[in-house]
Amino acid sequence: MTLSTQTASTHRVSASTVDVIPTGAALGAEVRGVDLRDLEEAAFGDVMQVWHDHSVLLFRNQNLSDKELIAFSRRLGDLDWAPIQETGRRFVEGLPEIYIVSNVKVNGEPIGSLGDGEAVWHTDMSYLDVPPKASMLYSLEVPPTGGNTSFCTMYGIYEAIPARLKDRIAGLKIKHDGTYNSGGYVRQGVTATDDPLTSPGAVHPLVCVHPDTGRRMLYLGRRRNAYLVGLDLKDSEALLDELWSFVDRPEFAWEHVWRVGDLVLWDNRCTMHRRDAFDPNSRRIMHRTQVKGVARPV
Repeated sequence: MTLSTQTASTHRVSASTVDVIPTGAALGAEVRGVDLRDLEEAAFGDVMQVWHDHSVLLFRNQNLSDKELIAFSRRLGDLDWAPIQETGRRFVEGLPEIYIVSNVKVNGEPIGSLGDGEAVWHTDMSYLDVPPKASMLYSLEVPPTGGNTSFCTMYGIYEAIPARLKDRIAGLKIKHDGTYNSGGYVRQGVTATDDPLTSPGAVHPLVCVHPDTGRRMLYLGRRRNAYLVGLDLKDSEALLDELWSFVDRPEFAWEHVWRVGDLVLWDNRCTMHRRDAFDPNSRRIMHRTQVKGVARPV
């Protein structure tokens, strides 16, 4: 990753120094000088403030076991159990909090989910009434090229929307589809459908206020089968297309190129993310945890 030429901001906590290097993009920062296995409480509080400021944090050169990844993740709140993978089973025996994102197969059976294809822009599990507030992804094996993860700021996108469009979407609610995951796979136990009017999913405000920062943000979730409640389907599709036209603009995004030992923490409430496809003959193994939300988006 090419770091920003901006001057690093240094937070002195206890006897240590934590360096925060903004990416120079619309969101994201690298936090240097911390070992997530042994982060003092004061330093953790400092990191959380930096997280609220930048929405996505990168910690390089970490050396975490699954139990240590879970232990750090729990400092942010209770954890969700990993969703059941496409094969119908969970991932790590005895550690249901760990979700494996991988294209690797053992004896012909995938060890994880989402394969090697593109994962489209999405917010994790926004189809739930109370979506998770945060996710962490920790890299164990990465391909030589590809598989990059991009993040976009839903604060910035909302702020960039013209005033006439802000007025039009004020008070609208959106149904977040629960049929397909970000890789295009049908979720376990769900019947496939491409009808936004009848597909399963939770209804949330289209514009929300972040409970910790107080900032307004657009809450889109994902595009497929999304529906603006109360509108004709044609009008809903047209308005959603207009809103989504902002998402792919590079000025709202930051792309992360993975190295082994990277841990990325993102705020699931005010960001979306996507993944590039990569060579199916390469190996990619990532372990993810998810921090439960505490309230419905408002």
